[in-house]
Amino acid sequence: MKKIALIFLLIWILTGSFVACAQELWKGYEHLFLPKRSYVVYQTLNDILIDGKGDDISWKKAEWSGNFTDIEGDVKPKPLYPTQVKMLWDKNYLYILAELTEPHIWSYYITRDQIVYNENDFEIFIDPDGDTHNYYEFELNAANTLFDLFLPKPYRNGGQPLIGWNAEGFKSAVSIVGTLNNPSDVDQKWTVEMAIPFKSLNVGQTTQTPVDGQIWKIDFSRVNWQTDVVEGKYQKRKDEKTGNALPEYNWVWSPTGEINMHTPERWGMLQFSGNTVKNQNVEFKLPVDEEFKNYLWLIYYKQLEFRRNHGRFASSSSELSLPDVFKDSTGISSKLELVASQNQFSAKLTTTNGLVLSLNESSLLQKSQLNKNHE
Repeated sequence: MKKIALIFLLIWILTGSFVACAQELWKGYEHLFLPKRSYVVYQTLNDILIDGKGDDISWKKAEWSGNFTDIEGDVKPKPLYPTQVKMLWDKNYLYILAELTEPHIWSYYITRDQIVYNENDFEIFIDPDGDTHNYYEFELNAANTLFDLFLPKPYRNGGQPLIGWNAEGFKSAVSIVGTLNNPSDVDQKWTVEMAIPFKSLNVGQTTQTPVDGQIWKIDFSRVNWQTDVVEGKYQKRKDEKTGNALPEYNWVWSPTGEINMHTPERWGMLQFSGNTVKNQNVEFKLPVDEEFKNYLWLIYYKQLEFRRNHGRFASSSSELSLPDVFKDSTGISSKLELVASQNQFSAKLTTTNGLVLSLNESSLLQKSQLNKNHE
């Protein structure tokens, strides 16, 4: 009996030590690794009429995402007003329906590609292959004004937005329970419905049409400004001391941990199902490489900090106080190879089951599978 008790005590000590060691790895970076939200999107039962109402039979069967949270997560107060989304798809489009509760609905921008986040808006971010490069952003206000753009890479890596890019075939409509730009009454909500054509999400000659089981990175953001009424019009509330507009609220589906949506690695996950929305019996499956990706991103964040402090990137894991062997929660192990110069680095993980993942200073994430003959 004492022997059994001793064995359990040893297991408890070892398990506790492992957990403590694992927690130590992420210390100081926990806010960048908040849980990612997920959604299984099903195929439509019928053609979707884009009218902003969302009353098609397919929409009635689709599930809501759950309410948005602050972009920084639970460290900030809950949003003042609820926001939620639904999604559907067919061979041509990804359909999105968003419902935004709001007591005063306003939008004065009416020209395409005006910077609508300077007003209250709803935003969609899509990275089909999850490599954090070549992603898309769509923004709409309550006047159904579209601002769409393509980013070859994130702003943090020197990415320049291609505002002249337009999503050919994009459709959207807005319906309002209340009135637009009328401060004299109290509104209830505005609903935006859109169809994003897969043919518009292309890089070169390749159209990124999903298949059953495929996972895309996606996130949603709602920008909301505090306002006052000045001469019968809504105006951003100003700081009494500086005279500048007060900071906007940023409410999102999957929080990024900081006020920055241009971190595609932290967006939520959208899993496509070949089932129709009538047969919602598919469970979301977390990618088997997710923990290894997270470890690479930890290396990336630590490299940025190391370079700020030393003027160069670290050339070894020990300089980053990280192990060169990383094991995921299922027991699969990986070996790290790190090469670096003053301005560049490449981190590569090779797992014992033949998966190869790499990440460089431009935040380009790539993956491949070792040939069995090579192994």
